Amino acid sequence: MLSDSQNQDSRRAPMLAARLRKVVGVLRRRMLREAGIGELTTAQGSVLLRLEQNGAGTVSALARAEGVTPQSMRITVAALQAAGHVTGRPDACDRRQTIISLTKGYRRWMSEARTIRQDWMVRRIEMMLTPREQETLATTLSLLDRLGED
Repeated sequence: MLSDSQNQDSRRAPMLAARLRKVVGVLRRRMLREAGIGELTTAQGSVLLRLEQNGAGTVSALARAEGVTPQSMRITVAALQAAGHVTGRPDACDRRQTIISLTKGYRRWMSEARTIRQDWMVRRIEMMLTPREQETLATTLSLLDRLGED
């Protein structure tokens, strides 16, 4: 049998999860809007981040890494190519494969957008949070880091 404290905690977790998801979504959309970045799908954002962190790769390798079918990845990559975010070139070792990489223009644009988002967030924290609230935020971020760990 659950104690009153455990029962209250089990009812609180779903509410906290929903609120956290909402807050993260609002902050994400606001930062993207501040930086002039249009909405990307989750899949597109994930592929761009993977290419940025791991370097170029084939559609098949990206699909495996993202846990999707190659057909789904081709659709995602095609949308990113149409937007000018990625480019493809034939693999020198296997001409049947195409190596997907970020465009120089996208890298430059994303760097500038990150700077804008960072500056916006710094201004908001300084303007809206007291020093004590900033300490609370620092503690909260440590907890959020733990939630994101594998």
